[in-house]
Amino acid sequence: MKLDAIDLRILDAVQRDGRITKLALAEKAGLSPTPCWMRLRKLERAGIITGYHARVAPRRIAPVASVMMEVTLANHRQADFERFERAISAIPEIVACWSVGGGVDYILKIIAPDIDAYQRLVDGLLDRELGIDRYFTYIVTKTVKEETVLPVSSFTAAEEDQTTS
Repeated sequence: MKLDAIDLRILDAVQRDGRITKLALAEKAGLSPTPCWMRLRKLERAGIITGYHARVAPRRIAPVASVMMEVTLANHRQADFERFERAISAIPEIVACWSVGGGVDYILKIIAPDIDAYQRLVDGLLDRELGIDRYFTYIVTKTVKEETVLPVSSFTAAEEDQTTS
């Protein structure tokens, strides 16, 4: 789906405020409410907007340990990756998992009540024999930046640069 400047303004607005009113969204997009709402629904149906969420401050609820974990698998067959990814997807404390190129296979973001709970989670992963060869743990001591708003306006600028070169 090709996006235009209006679509990008809609995406930017709903990322910043998922509870924005139809009228306020239309104003930000530069459209009247009905066409703006139709565009929003089209973006949802196309899978570009995948949901609306509230950002929760976990440390306001209870003390937590944020941990980044690098994982390297012993074997690199498709079945090994699929088995690992299925297991990881089912663990709520693992809030993000990226398959990466380079020296490791995955980077995980884990939120646990404390370091002891994190270690029990890792021990459980190792006991399940998911093919983990090595893992490295990085305790997050301070969050400097954690954005959920994507810079969508720069996406099309990069696309336009590629098509003109």
